[in-house]
Amino acid sequence: MSASGNLKIGFVGIGNMGQPMAGHLVKAGWEVAVYDTDLAKAAAFAAAQGCAHIGSLAELGARSDVVVLMLPDGKIVRRVVLGVDEAGDHLLAGMAKGGSFIDMSSSAPVGTRELGAELAQKGYGLIDAPVSGGVKGAVAGTLAIMVGGDEALAARFDSLLSAMGRRFHVGPLGSGHAAKVLNNYVSAAGLAAAAEALLVAQRFGIDGGVLVDVLNASTGRNNSTENKFKQYVLNSAYNSGFSLDLMVKDIQLAMEVAEACAAPTELGHSTLEIWEAAQSWTGSNADHTEFARFILEGASTPAATDKVKASA
Repeated sequence: MSASGNLKIGFVGIGNMGQPMAGHLVKAGWEVAVYDTDLAKAAAFAAAQGCAHIGSLAELGARSDVVVLMLPDGKIVRRVVLGVDEAGDHLLAGMAKGGSFIDMSSSAPVGTRELGAELAQKGYGLIDAPVSGGVKGAVAGTLAIMVGGDEALAARFDSLLSAMGRRFHVGPLGSGHAAKVLNNYVSAAGLAAAAEALLVAQRFGIDGGVLVDVLNASTGRNNSTENKFKQYVLNSAYNSGFSLDLMVKDIQLAMEVAEACAAPTELGHSTLEIWEAAQSWTGSNADHTEFARFILEGASTPAATDKVKASA
């Protein structure tokens, strides 16, 4: 028996975040089937958790009442749900009308509204429910989940989402994704400020760990000073589990939302410029905490300075 009668859940995206999130659904008693492009990973997860794994999106759609999507971006979400020109393996090829989707990815808010309108015309529901809290929060089941969309549909799946964290219904469809990227912009700005403060402190002769302790006991503390600098930066681990590329993408999306609303965001654009410079400096596949390494080791070099100026 599932946690909610006969409701069957599909879960697409068994990555660093998706694995523990789907695991919490299984542990809570939901009837879950998973899919990932890495079929071996999905099979191993399913064997460990005692749930089903499905080899195609169409098959997953056919056996699911609701599909949770935890993917890198909205373009991939759209392709997984609708296919390319409705061709190829995709969820709607199998899902019965009346089914629903929960997009927990970091998707573009405007794109989410467009996808929702298309799905509604075809007879399907969509809510967006992106998360904050990183791998640590996903494992602990304490993610902040920002829900956007029809309130009745969100309420229908609230107990499902509750297995993964704390829910906040923030507004109509797309609002969850807007809140998520705005949150990540604020997080990125806080990390940048702390990294620059650390650089100044070290050059002035203050131990970095001592400065972090001071910040965390004072008004300068933020999520990065509390949960990232000693854990991933000062020990040179740089393995928080969230990529620098995804952080840059989220800041870009936040600035797109700001521009769509004609809201001035001078600090936001400056934050984006320096994060894009860090992305260029670190190369692809860097952990987002390597932004601090860029500041501490590379930002003052002529080449890095030129990149920041060029992006301005």
